[in-house]
Amino acid sequence: MLDLDRQSWIKWHEGTLPWVDAYLQRFQFSRHAHDTYAIALTLAGVQSFDYRGETRHSQAGGVVVLHPDELHDGRAGTEDGFRFRTLYLAPKLVQDVLGGAPLPYIENGLSTHPRLTCAVKSILDEPQSSDDLAQHDLVCELIFALQEAAGDAEPKGALVNWPAVCRARQFMDAHLFDPVSIDALAQVAQIDRWQLSRDFRAALGTSPYRYLLMRRIEQAQEKLKVGDGLAHIAASCGFADQSHLTRHFRKNYWPDARAVATFGALTHNRSIFPSCPSLNPIQHYYLGW
Repeated sequence: MLDLDRQSWIKWHEGTLPWVDAYLQRFQFSRHAHDTYAIALTLAGVQSFDYRGETRHSQAGGVVVLHPDELHDGRAGTEDGFRFRTLYLAPKLVQDVLGGAPLPYIENGLSTHPRLTCAVKSILDEPQSSDDLAQHDLVCELIFALQEAAGDAEPKGALVNWPAVCRARQFMDAHLFDPVSIDALAQVAQIDRWQLSRDFRAALGTSPYRYLLMRRIEQAQEKLKVGDGLAHIAASCGFADQSHLTRHFRKNYWPDARAVATFGALTHNRSIFPSCPSLNPIQHYYLGW
């Protein structure tokens, strides 16, 4: 049982990747180690810790990556305390994805690598996604980003199981608007889920989840052109609701202004655009405002 001060709190969450959400002010973690990666996103304040013989500091937006079995502690770097989230990534899961490559190692425990930062933020935004395929994609992207941030390039030129990739792609094309799980795809492809993820990415340049998502968005755009209502389109194209479709369109097409503007014009929906001070004449033309 942790002896927290009155201002500090820690919330533990179970899942494929266990994680904590916490704010610490005066409480300090004593030196300890995990048998997993501990990957933290500093949300506010200064996160300070001793690691590999030096004191490190992570500020808001920074990513901390602690290697399995490396001793470390943790505390607030200022009197204001700090807010953070930490996920715990098992080495076995990393090896499932990387297929026996060396474990990625961030030497000083701190990273500003853009791809890794984005992956950590994405998975901590939706740590318990109910979409099995989406959750699998987030985990794979996190591990590939960790590998890249450590300076270990993803293997190039390896032979892929193209027939298996084709079977998975054809299954998704035939079940575009149905719930699709990674286990169902692996069964159809006749290879394990991790090999499928590696081969699909190598052969088609994207993950199975992203492939399915983009095909659904394309179908939604076609339905919009013939005048279907947005709520109906979202439901019929495999999205949870209208806001779910809008969020994914904005995330995947911004800053492609023409695509966003066209979508906005068809839906008369200003929320497609992130908050911005003004729109240029081309954007106004496409939006019809």
